[in-house]
Amino acid sequence: MGSSLLATDGYKFSMAEAGWPLRRETFYYSHRKGGQQVVPLDLESYVRGLLPEPAESDYAYLARNSYEMGAGFKAAIQQKQKLVIRALPKGTRFYAREPVFSVTGPSAMVSWLEPLLLQLNFRIQIATQALADREALAKALAVLSCEEEKRIALETLDAVGVKPVPITVDAEGYYARVMAVVRELVEAVKDPSRIFEVGLRAATCLEQHEIALRACKDAGVMRTSNVLLAQKLGMIPVGTMGHEHVQRYGSDEAAFRAIRERRPERSSYLLDTYDTLSSGLPSAFRLVHEDPHAGDSIRFDSGDKKKQYTLAVSRAKEEGIKPVLILEDGLDAQATREFEALRHQYGWEPSKQFYGYGGFIVARTMVCPYTRDRVAAVYKLARTGHQPTMKFGNELAEGKQSIPGVPVVFRRRSGSGPIGLIGQEGEPVPEGYELLSGATPEAAAAIPAPATGELRVAYTPATQALVDELRHRHFPKSAAHHS
Repeated sequence: MGSSLLATDGYKFSMAEAGWPLRRETFYYSHRKGGQQVVPLDLESYVRGLLPEPAESDYAYLARNSYEMGAGFKAAIQQKQKLVIRALPKGTRFYAREPVFSVTGPSAMVSWLEPLLLQLNFRIQIATQALADREALAKALAVLSCEEEKRIALETLDAVGVKPVPITVDAEGYYARVMAVVRELVEAVKDPSRIFEVGLRAATCLEQHEIALRACKDAGVMRTSNVLLAQKLGMIPVGTMGHEHVQRYGSDEAAFRAIRERRPERSSYLLDTYDTLSSGLPSAFRLVHEDPHAGDSIRFDSGDKKKQYTLAVSRAKEEGIKPVLILEDGLDAQATREFEALRHQYGWEPSKQFYGYGGFIVARTMVCPYTRDRVAAVYKLARTGHQPTMKFGNELAEGKQSIPGVPVVFRRRSGSGPIGLIGQEGEPVPEGYELLSGATPEAAAAIPAPATGELRVAYTPATQALVDELRHRHFPKSAAHHS
């Protein structure tokens, strides 16, 4: 069946034009937390069923909205036969940080999939709860946001052999809660044009996101990352750069130059892929100085954003530049008011400061607790061309670090040691383990269930060597200290 080419985030199109759309890349899907969870469906079939079916009218719409796509993208998006999917089999139990599946193929295509694939977390959480505690499941699914959510819930229960539970759909209630949240945000910044919505990756499905966006639009917010719904609702699609773009180039400055020098539109520099203060900010400032009237922006996304903001604004004022500031990730109304107070304090003009909200608008307004944040679902670039890559995100601790290479899961069959090992494709299977990625459901079911004791997950020597190499490349001083 396939999806509309527009059913993704706007920055997927800008990154494809500023990157290498036909380059072979690997992304993987994982949950950073949530304990033992279950795979409720055949993941390869599911992923292939989402692939886009482009139409000329899609490309015309993109071109009218600052996303004109070149020949490389158009070729890449058609190369479905080049897609390789390595997935845990249906029915498998997996653990936090294990790669549930990886997708390898042309860069533009495997990147395009991200927002729709992240919505898998909703199905996984339903299946996991259904097999563990039907009473808790019934409570969690009692009120859902839309008919599509209900269909997904019932389909998932059927897939894992659990009887349906009573479900009420309250789309009006969901719309009202979103509207209340967005109105509070508009009140905090005084101007809805300074707010944009980036919640497609936090949504459970497109229908839910459409309800949320209708509320945004009715509250005056007209910009969204969801290109398909921007087209449908008469909104403005937005988005320039994500972490994968910086990972592709292996350095902040090279990535920032690519986005500026390969696209005619304004650029936005994402600061935190490696380290905001030592790398991202200095690189962004260098480019802003080169063309101070280009209207480029810098985007704060993780870590201590107040500290980063204060330093950036102080330094910008000293140096006589005025980049647009964009604040995203984890913002709520209170944090927004605090950043507006800082803006007043530093005399930064309103037209130079914007706010992006995702989960706060789309997911925190759900009655059902099965949100993306609850399990910290991610879809990360792990290899670009022949080069393994990682996102560090201001931290050398393992929490938010991504996994490099072409990761696979080994499951312990006998002996002692971690229940799961995150290895690399083609690596010899460690003694006492079996390769779980790509196994048949029957082979996976034959692996003995673990004792309750040792449930941690670790890296194999091959994966650890890639992590150490990348850590040393991007943080030579810290890596020396770490070792």
